[in-house]
Amino acid sequence: MTAGPKPGHGGVRALVDYGPLALFFVANFLIPAEVARGIVAQFTPMLSGMKQVEALLMARVILATTVFVIASIVALVIARLKLGRVPAMLLISAGLVIVFGGLTMYFRDPRFIQTKPTIVYALLAATLGFGLATGRPLLQQLMGSSYPGLRESGWRRLTLNWVWFFAIMAVLNEAVWRGAAVAIGPQRGWDLWAIYKVWIVIPFTMLFAIANVPMLMRHGLTLGDEPPPVPPEG
Repeated sequence: MTAGPKPGHGGVRALVDYGPLALFFVANFLIPAEVARGIVAQFTPMLSGMKQVEALLMARVILATTVFVIASIVALVIARLKLGRVPAMLLISAGLVIVFGGLTMYFRDPRFIQTKPTIVYALLAATLGFGLATGRPLLQQLMGSSYPGLRESGWRRLTLNWVWFFAIMAVLNEAVWRGAAVAIGPQRGWDLWAIYKVWIVIPFTMLFAIANVPMLMRHGLTLGDEPPPVPPEG
């Protein structure tokens, strides 16, 4: 069984899980488009030849995505130094941020980074579902020390709940970014998706994790000083 994070480091875990996404949100909404365009233009000519509206959107996308990628790398380093290990789900999520963020910047296409959560959620749902179907308690191996006393029946129920959650979130992510781009245009669609990522997905994930606690306690969970961890946002 994989060891859990060091005790008393709940704040650090929240920082590495959600810090990069928070910085992505800040870079996207608090840095004016013209300023973002000037910053991007200093490092690359990729905005040249674009119409003004398209260039301003891509400048915001590229700058916010670059911040997201760098922050994800820093989060991995902090996790290793402060927690003593890099949680598997954080490693997967950060790795895909780096890959799809790089593709977004290279091809000047925000759809790559917007698709990343779908792939993360689908991979998690498929992996946990496969483990459940084959009798391999993958979630227990990843997070066992964070759920002291939880019986096998509780692990099966918790795993099934998260399989459904991740599958639904994968579908919702696709529906939001694709639907918004068609309904209100690429620029406002990008902003709506970013708002959804921070102000809908994160609270919904936390609420879902909390909603599982009564069921887990019925199956033997002993709550310690820190609440059970929430899987990182996709």
